[in-house]
Amino acid sequence: MCTHCGCSTEAHAHLDTITDNPHLNNSKTIQAVTSLLETNNRHAADNRLVLDGAGVTGYNLMGSPGSGKTTLLEEFARSQLLSFAVIEGDLETSQDATRLQALGIDAYQITTGTACHLDAHMVGHAMEHIKLDNINALFVENVGNLVCPANFELGTHHNIVLLSVPEGHDKISKYPVIYRFADTVIITKCDLMDHFDFSLERIRQDLYEINPSAKILTASSRDIHSIRHIVEHLHSLRGN
Repeated sequence: MCTHCGCSTEAHAHLDTITDNPHLNNSKTIQAVTSLLETNNRHAADNRLVLDGAGVTGYNLMGSPGSGKTTLLEEFARSQLLSFAVIEGDLETSQDATRLQALGIDAYQITTGTACHLDAHMVGHAMEHIKLDNINALFVENVGNLVCPANFELGTHHNIVLLSVPEGHDKISKYPVIYRFADTVIITKCDLMDHFDFSLERIRQDLYEINPSAKILTASSRDIHSIRHIVEHLHSLRGN
């Protein structure tokens, strides 16, 4: 069991946390964690080779539960501007995969039980169920969480983090690790901005301090132009 967050994934490790924790900071623990991370990274490298061989760009889609990850994917499907498949990660149920399948998307559900994130080994097995020759993009919707997913490479090419307006503008300062690894941060549910004390400028400032190269985009499921803008950005990432 993970000593940091309690999940049951054997390969789960938080090296930064362990080295900062006097109760865990010993050579045996650090060696074990390093070994587990190296194993995960080998699986991630294998996944990347598969994606590259198929000409598919992989996106690790992260964010809190309810931040709009599945809804964004549904809007991509409705726009018909992307040819993509999805690997869904949740502790239980296949509800999100079913939602996407209803729109004609090839979606495979991973149920993790108690694990609060996906790892590269899980994703590699899930990819065996995806028809990669029919798509040019694969989205891995990680388990809803702003902590655990940040530490595990999956073999995808880009990291996207969603932050919804109702969550508040303080999330980047409170949970900086996941945002440090983000290529793109998408502010969702922007049609609600007038109803919440939410500062987009605060978001920009906090993100710039830890990750000045990250791109910030805004989205609303009620605004097709915002969805198109995100799709255009994803197309631009494919060459990077």
